[in-house]
Amino acid sequence: MKRCSSPDHPHCTVWVAPGETMCAHGHAQPAAGAIDLLGSSFDLLQRVRAEGAPPAVPQPLPAQVRPHSVRPQLHVSGFDPRAAGGRQAIRLELRGMPDDVPPQLALLLESQLLPAGGDRQHFHRTLRGDWRPVFLEFSSRGREHGQYRIDLEIHARDPARPQLARTWVATLVLLVPRPDASLGEIHQTFLATHKNVRISADDAAIARVQGLAGGGALDIDIHARNASIAQLNLDAAVDGGKVSVGLPTIAWVEDLIEIDIPAGRAAHPCPVDRACLVHAEPDAGAQRHMRLFALDECVLGRREPAGPDADLLLEHYGEHGPVRDGLTRRLSARHAVIRPARGGFEIEDQSRYGLLLDGVWPGKHVPVPLRLGMRIELTASIRGVATFVVTSLRRHALVLHRVDAGGAAECFVLMAPDVAPDLAPGGTLPRAAGMPVLFHRDGGFWHLDPANGHETALGPATVLDRLARFTGRVRFAASPRPEDQGERGRAGDRRRTPERLHDA
Repeated sequence: MKRCSSPDHPHCTVWVAPGETMCAHGHAQPAAGAIDLLGSSFDLLQRVRAEGAPPAVPQPLPAQVRPHSVRPQLHVSGFDPRAAGGRQAIRLELRGMPDDVPPQLALLLESQLLPAGGDRQHFHRTLRGDWRPVFLEFSSRGREHGQYRIDLEIHARDPARPQLARTWVATLVLLVPRPDASLGEIHQTFLATHKNVRISADDAAIARVQGLAGGGALDIDIHARNASIAQLNLDAAVDGGKVSVGLPTIAWVEDLIEIDIPAGRAAHPCPVDRACLVHAEPDAGAQRHMRLFALDECVLGRREPAGPDADLLLEHYGEHGPVRDGLTRRLSARHAVIRPARGGFEIEDQSRYGLLLDGVWPGKHVPVPLRLGMRIELTASIRGVATFVVTSLRRHALVLHRVDAGGAAECFVLMAPDVAPDLAPGGTLPRAAGMPVLFHRDGGFWHLDPANGHETALGPATVLDRLARFTGRVRFAASPRPEDQGERGRAGDRRRTPERLHDA
């Protein structure tokens, strides 16, 4: 049975038996299937049940409960601040590292807590795919109480794919408490900076926390006092049901931040910071030896046959050449220091007999900026031992020419390490105007063609007569005094400031 379905009389409610063409009021019924394509609701339910319900379509999780994307993290554990004044050993564990990194990662650390101010270790990947943890040991004996920073870098370097080098950095802050601090004070001071959730219940109260499944990694601090109850519901499905509970020690997670590393240049073929350009047949007005130095501090001092204390070794020149004794003994072993400063260079007197700058003694241990054309006389008490003139003063290099009897024997070029050459007009006297443009970068010396900007690394195998402003036969020696036979270069005695970790 069904009601009248005549389209011309939609308000008719008379029942019509199956197969009838008209209702009791004479309304014609439409042919079967013309309107009721699906049949009665009963028939529709029967067909749906026979065919089976359609599979449920999984709905995306709301944003607040979606699992967090895996990112590199460093899990720090085992730190016990109660061991104040003693040895510590903390555990460092990598989590969430990408799968395409090499199986060995270099870990560089720098902190005042570590011996020698830093340490170097390696993370190794196991056959299971995780990373073997490393342990960092240090001692807080004799350290002032307070917070200490540990800067670390993780380097991923594959020799087969140098273009895929990656670096992550992080900073740990450790608390070195007072030796008489209680455990409660330590936790109140240290953990207060690491907890994200704090649960407190006082005076017979009940505190319940649940639904933390979508919150990611959380540090939780729980306090229940005076017959109170604090309940914490941890979802076992998160992190595989693993819950880290640290009672005597402290553990936390530090995010590793990946930094962008500029593409590295090729290594210098002759990495030295002291060298010499030797002219076999110098022209008139030129020097036989052009001694090159690229140091943060260049010490000028007396030449000693064995074990000199200076970098730039000086001798008094007479009519027939250098005089090893006599007035040379008036030069101190460490007579003066020249260093880059404020976009130029400065000189500081450290000698017994002093020095004169344009005829005036500047005073001992008083840095004085050098000026173009300045006259430097060694010494102040005895004139004529050694005399120089600043013939070129630029941001990247300083040129000193001797104006005494040794003027044809040598001149000196002092360069600021890793400073780009300055080609601005001016800053050069006519005596140094025709000298080649030299600078120091990547641990070695370079030549710059001022006409086209072409850079050439200098080494013993470099053909120098093809470079701009080189005349005659010139060779490169990786020693500032190649004429001293039997003198061994002190390659390990480099007066350079310590390099930072993102340069290792």
